[in-house]
Amino acid sequence: MKRALLLVAAIALGFSLAQVRVGIAFDAGGKFDRSFNQSAWEGAQRAARELRVRVFDFEPADPSQVGQGIRTFAQEGFNLVIGVGFANEPPITATAREFPRVNFAVIDAVPGEGRLPNALGLMFREQEGSFLVGYIAGKMTRTGVVGFIGGMDIPLIHKFEAGFRAGAQLAFREDNIQGRVLVGYVGNTPAAWNDPARAREIAAAQVRQGADIIYAAAGGSGVGLIDYVKQTRCLREGGNVRFVRRADPYAQVPKYPEYTRTCGTDGSRVTPLFFIGVDANQNYLGDTDNNPATLNHGLTSMVKRVDVATYEVIRSVVQGTFRGGVQEFGLNNDGVGYALDEYNRALIPASLVNRVEALRQQIIRGQIRVPDRR
Repeated sequence: MKRALLLVAAIALGFSLAQVRVGIAFDAGGKFDRSFNQSAWEGAQRAARELRVRVFDFEPADPSQVGQGIRTFAQEGFNLVIGVGFANEPPITATAREFPRVNFAVIDAVPGEGRLPNALGLMFREQEGSFLVGYIAGKMTRTGVVGFIGGMDIPLIHKFEAGFRAGAQLAFREDNIQGRVLVGYVGNTPAAWNDPARAREIAAAQVRQGADIIYAAAGGSGVGLIDYVKQTRCLREGGNVRFVRRADPYAQVPKYPEYTRTCGTDGSRVTPLFFIGVDANQNYLGDTDNNPATLNHGLTSMVKRVDVATYEVIRSVVQGTFRGGVQEFGLNNDGVGYALDEYNRALIPASLVNRVEALRQQIIRGQIRVPDRR
C-alpha cells in the first residue's frame, strides 16, 4: 500500500506545477464497479480529455482502506482532491483543514458541515430519480409485486428506497392495484457494497414472493441481482404468484432463443424478470445475445450523474471558480433521471414515457414532494 502511494506521489512530481492535477480516491468496490465509482471515474476521464488535466486515482483494496491516498494527494500539492462516497468525508474534512490551499470535494457528503471554503459537498436528490423508476415498475409489473435491494442500511440508501416506494405506490393507486414493495438490505457495514452473492439471495427470495421487477441501489453488490435475473429469465404464474395484469405488455418484443426455450411462448402465464439499474445507465447489462432488438432484462436505470458532478467540479478548478459549501443535483438540473435507450425503448410504452415526463415536471415545479426517508 505504501509503495502504491509513493508511486502516485512520484509520478505527480514529474509534471509541471502549472498543470492542474486531480487526485480521486474511490469508495469500496473500485473504479470499475459498473455503477457509482465508475461513473465518477468516467467524469474524471472526460475532464482529462477535454480540459487536459492530469488525473490520478487511489482504489482501496478493502473497505478499511477507504480514505487512504487523500493525504498523499494533498501533500503533493494537487489542485483538487475528490473523495467518492460518504466514507471519504472524514479524511477529506480533516485534510482540508490541514491544507487550506488545496481544493477538496466529496460525493454524497458535506465536508466540514459546509463551512470550509476549500471543500465542496456534491449531493444528489436520489429520491426524485427513484420515484420515476418506481412509477415505471409499478406500471409495468404483471404480478403487482416489485422489489428493492439496498446495499448498506443507511439514510443515503433510504432515499432511494423511499422514492422508489412512493413512485410504485402512486402507480398502484392509479390502476387500483393492491401492490407490494418488498425491501431487503445486503448489510450494515461497508462490505455490503461488494457482496453480490448476498444480493442474489435477496433477489431470489423476492422473486419467490412474486416480484418480477427489482431495483437495486447496492453498488457492486447489484451485480448479483443482474446475474440472477438474466439466468432465471422469467416468472411463472402459480402457487403464491398471481398476475394482476392479464395482458402481456411484452408480447410484441422479440425474444432471444434461450428465453423461448426456457420460458416458452405463452405470455398469459409467464412474464420476463427485470432489474432496474442504478447510478450509471446499466440497461446494456440486461442484454443476453448482443442484440438490443431482442428482449432485454434491464427495464431501465435510475441515472445519478456522478460523472457530471465530477466533471463540473474539476472544470470549476480549471476555470478558477471553485467555491466550498454544497452543490445539489436533482431533476431540475438533470443530476438524476432514468435511462431510455435502444435496449429498453421497446419495453416501455410511449404513453408511459409521456406520463413519466409529466411527473418529472410536477416534481420540478414542487407539485409532487418526493419523500427522502422511509
